[in-house]
Amino acid sequence: MTIETLAKQGRDRIHTGLAGIDTQRLKAMRNASLRACFNRLEETRYRMEFVARVCGREYINDAASRSVNATWYSLESIPGGIIWIADAPQKDVDYGRLVPSALRKVRMLLVVGDNSKSMRKTFAGVIPIIEDCPSIVDALQKAYRYEAEDVKVLFSPACDNGTDVEEEGEVFRHEVNEL
Repeated sequence: MTIETLAKQGRDRIHTGLAGIDTQRLKAMRNASLRACFNRLEETRYRMEFVARVCGREYINDAASRSVNATWYSLESIPGGIIWIADAPQKDVDYGRLVPSALRKVRMLLVVGDNSKSMRKTFAGVIPIIEDCPSIVDALQKAYRYEAEDVKVLFSPACDNGTDVEEEGEVFRHEVNEL
């Protein structure tokens, strides 16, 4: 099933269906297996991780989102406006699936890296402000200075840029705490 087919069903039906599948699987598991499953949840660091609230604005570390599908889920999961910090990979990535979510939610796109051409091409006219940033530090400074009410800052790379998830997640967390 493609993500487009899933999206056409509506978010409520998707969540209900996924919850139903999870419920059936949980019923089939033994208690020991269930405990082992939930113990592994601690290992999913850098996935929709709340880092801090700075001057009333939430900062969310989603460094583990290394695909368009993972970033789509993150954008859809966050209510309200978003300042999205993404990576610009050396290769072209098809970001087309993110356009509907970006149109509804993203107020500013901050692209970290040297190859923002693909993102600019996809999101021009969709996201009001798109800026290139040499580093996560620069992106966070621009997000901090952005004047808007009710927006959250989301770091979600949307691609595999070759950088270690843990390293990038820690840099984001550290720099947010330095704001």
